[in-house]
Amino acid sequence: MTALVAGIGNLFFGDDAFGVEVARRLATDPPCAVTDFGIRALHLAYELCKPYELCVVADCVARGGEPGTLYVIEPDTAEADGVVADAHGMDLRVVFSAVRELGGVLPEMIVVGCEPASVDEGIGLSEHVARAIPGAAALIRDLVVQRTRKALP
Repeated sequence: MTALVAGIGNLFFGDDAFGVEVARRLATDPPCAVTDFGIRALHLAYELCKPYELCVVADCVARGGEPGTLYVIEPDTAEADGVVADAHGMDLRVVFSAVRELGGVLPEMIVVGCEPASVDEGIGLSEHVARAIPGAAALIRDLVVQRTRKALP
């Protein structure tokens, strides 16, 4: 099985850089292809037009939990037809829509999200989110291993 880990987020907005930092951590000993996409939604869409069977996205996700809480989310990839890209942000609905518009087929998608403490302007993760990075990297590694093993005959 071919898998991609996509770190997304904006380094200039505090905890929004969570995915970028997770990708950086995993790049030292990657379980599969690992790329920091930052806020480049269309770059990720073009990459997903390649024949991946799994994509795990690391991202900052506000769901009302305690800062640093990790979530595993299986997004609805069908809900985003016709969404327009914004050159200054990353929206997975834009990615899903763009992949279809480009004639690609989306792989299985999983988001490993982290509850932020702050996404205000500023460089650097909050203490809670920084402490969640090792656990997120381990969780992603486990998800890739589990899902790729399932795919073996």
